[in-house]
Order: sequence, then C-alpha cells, then structure tokens
Amino acid sequence: MAVNMAFLPAEAFAHVSEQGFVLLLPTEAYSAAGVTVVALTVLLLFAVPADVIKSLFQARRCHIPTFSSAQTTASLFSLVLLISLIYVGLNGPRDPLSNVMPLVFWTLGWIGLVSLSGFVGDVWRSLNPWTGLYRLLGPIRPIVGLPRWLGVWPAVILLIGFASFLLADIAPDDPARLASLIGIYWLVIMAGLVIFGPAWLRQVELGSVLFASYATLAPVRLITKGGFGFPGWRLLERTPKLSHGIFALTLLAVGSFDGLNETFWWLANIGINPLAFPGRSAVVWSTLLGLFGAIILLIALFVGTTWLGMILAKGDMTFIETFSRLALSLLPIALAYHIAHYLTAFLVNSQYALAAVSDPLASGADLLGIQPFYVTTGFFNHIDSVRIIWLTQAGTVVIGHVWSVMLAHRMVLDIHSNTKRAALATLPLSLFMIGYTLLGLWLLATPRGA
Repeated sequence: MAVNMAFLPAEAFAHVSEQGFVLLLPTEAYSAAGVTVVALTVLLLFAVPADVIKSLFQARRCHIPTFSSAQTTASLFSLVLLISLIYVGLNGPRDPLSNVMPLVFWTLGWIGLVSLSGFVGDVWRSLNPWTGLYRLLGPIRPIVGLPRWLGVWPAVILLIGFASFLLADIAPDDPARLASLIGIYWLVIMAGLVIFGPAWLRQVELGSVLFASYATLAPVRLITKGGFGFPGWRLLERTPKLSHGIFALTLLAVGSFDGLNETFWWLANIGINPLAFPGRSAVVWSTLLGLFGAIILLIALFVGTTWLGMILAKGDMTFIETFSRLALSLLPIALAYHIAHYLTAFLVNSQYALAAVSDPLASGADLLGIQPFYVTTGFFNHIDSVRIIWLTQAGTVVIGHVWSVMLAHRMVLDIHSNTKRAALATLPLSLFMIGYTLLGLWLLATPRGA
C-alpha cells in the first residue's frame, strides 16, 4: 500500500468544526495538567531504581506458530481489494466523499490500520498486496542484493515525498488521480521486489517500514519466537541504524507540521487570512518550505539534546549509536499525535466510508443493507461531546509523551547502569519532551483555519 496521506474535504471540516466549542473549554488548565504529568514522570525516574525500570520492560518469551499460507491468502485478498479500489477510483464517482477509493485508503487504511499497528503489531506484514503474488511466482532469486548500509534511507525519502503530497498537493483526494498513483506505486514496488528480493520491502517500501516501526511499540509480537511485555520492549532488542532514527524523527516532524500548518498562527505568518482561506494552490511553496524546515529543525534539536545528554552523563557509547537509539524513543509521541490529530476526521469519514462501501459505484446499491443512512456530525455541536473528544485527544498526547520518557530512560540504562547517570543522560531529552507536550496540546487547542 502506498501510504499516501491526504486531507479529504470532510477531514478539514472535521478538524475545525468543533473548534468554537474547544475555545470555550479551559484548555489552558488541561494543558498545564498534561505538562505537569510529563514533568512528574521525569522527576519520578530519578528516584525509581534501575532494576524496577528494567523489569518493567522485561520481555516474556512464548512460541507463537505462524502460518505462511494464511499470510499469502491475506496478501492476495489485499491485492484483489486494491485492484477493485483502483477500478472504482478510475470509474466511480468523482466526489471523494462518495468514492470508496480515497475513503477506504486513507480513513480505514492510513488512519485506522496505522493506529492499530501500534497496539496489535505489524498487520501490513500480512496485508501488503505484494508478498502473496511474489510467493505464487515461486522461489525467485534476487537479481541484485540491497546493501545493508542502505538502511531505510529510501523509505525516509519516500516519507518526505508523500508528506509533501499530503500537505502541498492541490488535489490529493481526487479518486482517479489517486488510483493512478497507487497503481504506479504498486508496479514499482512489485518490480523492485522481483529484482532485489524481500529486502526491497524492508528497506524501501514506505508502508512496510512505517508499519514495522510502529509495530515495535506493540505489547505482543505475534510471530515465531515472539513474546509480550511492556509496550516498546521490542525496541530494546534491536541495534538501530541511523536511518531508522531519522525515519522516526521525520514521522514526528511530519505529524507536528500536519497540525501546525492549519493554525491561525501559521497562516498569519505566511500572509494568509485564516478566515478567508484561498485554497491549497495558494500555499504550495510555503507549505513545502515549512515541512522541510520542520524536519530539519526537529533533527537539529534532537542532535543538540543527544549531544548535551552525552556531555552530562559522560557515556562511552558513540554519538551515532546514542542518537539512533534515543530517536526511536520518540515513536510513541509520533503515534499519539497520529491518533489524536486524525480522531475527529475518523469519526466523520468512517461513516462516509461505510456508505461508500455499501454503494461503491454510486449506483443506488445497498450491499450492506444500511439504507437509509445519514452521516452525522452532531457530536461536534454540543460542548459536552466536544469536551470528551478533546480530552481524549489531549490524554492520548500526554500518554504518548509519558511513554516516550519511560522508554528513553530504559534505553539509557543499557548505556549507564547507574540510575542517576541515566537520568542525567536523558534530562535534556526529557526537557525536550516536556516542551513538546506543551506544543502538542497547544496544537489541539489553538484556532485553525485551513
């Protein structure tokens, strides 16, 4: 699956329609409480013995049988579904809210499946539309091998490219255009898989790298020689490469800018009246520059926090290894932002997706027997329901930061067995996370106009 990210018109509506009620909530108090929780977590880690933190993340091993035939079947089913979606995208209704292609792809795939992977594991491993066909073709010896030093740098480049498509393209939700791009992407990845072998998926294909990254946060690993433990335990068992750390930082930067570029603050700074947004075509270059700037700025800040932490703790591990390892501790924040940012869009667009699946060609069919069916946004029209939604989003962001603080502290314990030195090593990073908590909660509360 080409994990392209796109705003449908309804997504933009869902993001801002409840904002009037949000502005009536005591968001300053809620934000202060959230930041306090993260700060107290940082202070608590100074006092908790190292053995307690290590035992918390201790993995429990178990043998879980896997069935390659079931994975092959699931992949082939995914391929058939993808072909069907492409057909509907090319021949179905032009309205993105009626065409099943963009709704299923982004609402159920990008929002739903990606969020789910952080809790149940790498669902894309079985559902991707390439491996089933690849296995049917029989044992294929790769023509060229991918070098291990390449890491996931190609996936980093693809992530930046698709983020640019999400935020700056003037019509990322056009069904026919999207279907064409997805079809081309499938062909390119399939060709690469035949030429380079399975390593092509692990190192290049964006969906595979993205889902595998978030799957490391899942408490259970459902494969042979799997296990279970505190969320994030799998990150402690791998030696990360620099490209994996940069991928995690890019994910976080993209998610952060995805929220920032909708705010009154951002629009005012690029000379756009937020109450009279002229359309995406007017902000293409400013959006691209902002996106690239956000990625560069976040990486630079993280370089600084890592370097300062190494100075305070005087560790023996190299900078690259420390940087790569600690960058992965930000994955819970990136996942939390993904869930919180898209929650309102999912509440609305999942209803449109259900209606579109029931009538994929807009021919009056009712395959699911749900007619008459009406999409509702009534939960945005009452302050009580808006409060629940906003607190759910804010709570998700805070939990993600607490999770990251604990994970980073556990990672540093592999470098410094002494609790105090470990806390000193992560102190700059912890302060960074506290500040990022404030930013995340501000993004949820501030007025948006794009």
